[in-house]
Amino acid sequence: MIRAPMGNRKYWSEWSKFRLKTIEDEKRIFETPSANPVYRPQYILNNLHNRIEYIISLYSDGTPIQHLSQYFEEVLDTWELSNRLSDEICKERGLESCRSWDFSLSNLNHYNWCFWLVGLALSLEISNDQWQRLLTLIDGEGEDELLDRVIASRSPNRRIGTALLHAKPYGRLLKAVDAPKKKQAALLRDFVDHWYIELKRPTPKDHRTSPTQPFWYFYGDPKKSPLEMGHYFGRWCIEAVAAVKAFGLDDSLCLGHEHYPGDLLRPDRPTTHPVRNEPKTVRGWFAKLFNKNLE
Repeated sequence: MIRAPMGNRKYWSEWSKFRLKTIEDEKRIFETPSANPVYRPQYILNNLHNRIEYIISLYSDGTPIQHLSQYFEEVLDTWELSNRLSDEICKERGLESCRSWDFSLSNLNHYNWCFWLVGLALSLEISNDQWQRLLTLIDGEGEDELLDRVIASRSPNRRIGTALLHAKPYGRLLKAVDAPKKKQAALLRDFVDHWYIELKRPTPKDHRTSPTQPFWYFYGDPKKSPLEMGHYFGRWCIEAVAAVKAFGLDDSLCLGHEHYPGDLLRPDRPTTHPVRNEPKTVRGWFAKLFNKNLE
């Protein structure tokens, strides 16, 4: 069944195939000598983002949870390759660093991606080797209290930051984590209710500065990025799943919420998402009528 609240079976079938083909085509390109080696690390990084979107789109289209972890290794391989090539370019040009990952307000996209990857890693229970590779790639130890504490649920020696870098929406999640157990379920639901809304950022006064909400924020919006463009891969609050897995929060009030990917934590159980009835096609109606006439 389709888990996402938008997109029919045709949409998910066609665009999942398109995403996979794009990933494979890009890989063939970056495995060959590049005419522009300086851009190559960024091109590979874009491929990494496409791979993350692909995993999430598979969740959206109803792929069994057990099948998702097989794609995690290439996510790590791709990120590591991009970093390695970036470091080589830096060295050639005498630069200390070409990249500086941080979770500041201006880099909400990176924080968002990292939190999603941690949530997927925890819920899919990736191997210890993959987990350590992921933490090396994410880095940022001691920068953000919430993400550090989530990571520390599997890596107890993680240094915990003292700041919450993105108070909206993540202050609500931290509040749920710190609340008495009897209040956690309601506060977790409150976070999920506000998650998408509070990721929106006001347009900067300086027109040269991009808005800092995640770049995927408008995917599926009928005016800004309608479904026929194929960008939409779901709007899932994987951060909430990460916290539930890390701290044993009660997520019962979130099940069935349009943004809560509860099936990630229940791989062998019935779906937590409302069953969507696909409209019958004309062909299906004629087939049914034809079969009835044969009886």
